[in-house]
Amino acid sequence: MSGTFMAAEIASQPGCWRDAAALASANSGQLPAPGARVAIVGCGTSWFVGQAYAVLRETAGLGETDAFAASEFPVGRAYDHVLALSRSGTTTEVHSLLAQLRGRTRTTAITGVPAEIERAADGVVDLSAVDERSVVQTRFATTALAMLRAHLGEDLTGVIAQAEQVLVEPLPESLVGAGQFSFLGTGWSVGLANEAALKFREACLLWTESYPAWDYRHGPISIAEPGRVTWMFGHAPDGLAEDVRRAGGTFVESGLDPMADLVRAQLVAGAIARRKGLDPDNPRSLSRSVVLT
Repeated sequence: MSGTFMAAEIASQPGCWRDAAALASANSGQLPAPGARVAIVGCGTSWFVGQAYAVLRETAGLGETDAFAASEFPVGRAYDHVLALSRSGTTTEVHSLLAQLRGRTRTTAITGVPAEIERAADGVVDLSAVDERSVVQTRFATTALAMLRAHLGEDLTGVIAQAEQVLVEPLPESLVGAGQFSFLGTGWSVGLANEAALKFREACLLWTESYPAWDYRHGPISIAEPGRVTWMFGHAPDGLAEDVRRAGGTFVESGLDPMADLVRAQLVAGAIARRKGLDPDNPRSLSRSVVLT
């Protein structure tokens, strides 16, 4: 993966996250106020980041928060504020939803290309400094989440240090050589497990799945076997690691903040793409933005 845009963008993430607190402060008027009933919407990666943020915000006691794929937003529900996350600013489903909400619900777009969406939303958070050239999203999504975490009052010093360490550590052959991955999470890390699985499907065309960790025993664990990986974001339920190993699978639980562990997953996806001779900057059948005509 060395020499690709994806590799450079993955490596830039700790530096991007250092600006998260300043971004949160500069955009505080565009981000949800404590107590507001909030929804965050997006497509693909943006939806999964939204899932993580929704759990973090509600768990922090700052107000009821939901996450939806933009195409599935329940327009009959009342929200005080809707955040729309879109790297390109052109996503058809996001624009369609913003048009439906105009004049009745406050909206803010978080985007890498403000000019594409500023007329559609009531407000814009400009993340053009972390926009990407690779089709596969990495730093835009994680910097958006870092900013949102900082806005919730989190100190990101620890996760930044962990990500820097991840970037210099060698990747285990048991991961780079694996043929299948199941990503698991609990609470806010379920969204990041979903995002990790998507990265593998996009960048290296690998069979991946994702589940809430407690649900993994309810059927999906049946695919665990030698050569397959079950990767836990956050802390695993008691006994789950032993269950996977008993089936012959490899169980991964790093103890890292899930956002730093996502960086490691991105690196593994890139390494597998290189092993398979794939270009992760231009994955098969994908483009930077899905615009429906």
